[in-house]
Amino acid sequence: MLSPLEKRIIHALQVNPRAQWSELAPVLGAAPTTLARHWDRLRAEGLAWTTAFLPSGIGALIDISCEPRHVAGAMTALSEFPELITIDHTAGQRDIIATAMTRSHQEVGALVTRRIGAIPGVLRTQTHFVTAMHVEASVWRMRALSASEQARVPLPRPPRRRAPRLTAPEVEAALREELPRDARVPVSRIAQAHGLSEQRVADGLARMLADGDLILRTDVARPVTGWPVYTWYFVSAPAALIPRMATLLRQVPEVRTAMSVASEHNLIMAVWLRDLSEVSRFEAAVEAALRGARIRDRGVVFSTAKHMGHHLDANGHATGVFTHPLAAPACTA
Repeated sequence: MLSPLEKRIIHALQVNPRAQWSELAPVLGAAPTTLARHWDRLRAEGLAWTTAFLPSGIGALIDISCEPRHVAGAMTALSEFPELITIDHTAGQRDIIATAMTRSHQEVGALVTRRIGAIPGVLRTQTHFVTAMHVEASVWRMRALSASEQARVPLPRPPRRRAPRLTAPEVEAALREELPRDARVPVSRIAQAHGLSEQRVADGLARMLADGDLILRTDVARPVTGWPVYTWYFVSAPAALIPRMATLLRQVPEVRTAMSVASEHNLIMAVWLRDLSEVSRFEAAVEAALRGARIRDRGVVFSTAKHMGHHLDANGHATGVFTHPLAAPACTA
């Protein structure tokens, strides 16, 4: 379980995953060494971790239906695919929902037909291409800090005035390689590992964060958050209603992810709830607030095998195993 201080640490690191303990000490009311010790425990037990991703390329959700006796094996096989960054075992019309990030639509097609389709027991797939992201899970918060405390958490420093306007390819490649594993890895370690100067790495990091080319996030094992019920909703709504719906969903703290998609539905969202009874209640509230929107399907998540590349155990804790998206093979279509 999480102590009150640990919840506060996680919330602060959700605001700024690279904040220094000395900066957070006056906000959280604990010594930097105490904060570091608690964070080390959270990481060691797989209760919380930091990661990063680049919001570029082609995103898709892939529904996968399997023979019941092959679901566990399929989950294990899918976890090894670098392009599949998150893999959920769900109830409902599909057995697995996988989130894919690739460089092209053709790569999604090759992934689905040549690799996922070849897994024993896979019966059917359906692909939903992401056309717009309205709510991204990095904005979700533990709600352990007050508004005034959250405002005191220092944000990433902007690029210095003399920093290059563009990030050099070798610097971007180093950040892509290191930060998805651990968004708190020191600049000095990245520089040493890739033969770069610390200033170049620091400048590149600040520039990519400021330009929105790199997103850092702090994730937490869902069962210990207080919102243990994870549900996907598949929504059909008039196209003219989508902007209003996106604005509304950004204000709902239970919503982790909301995206427009090109499929038989046009909006898919992931929600964390406190109790299973809230699944229908949330659905009714959305449809009441947005006349014309209809939730056509939903899938409660049994378990998550991989989350943003980090492999999870049966309890939803990070195992320390990480499949890097950069290891994805080139398109062979």
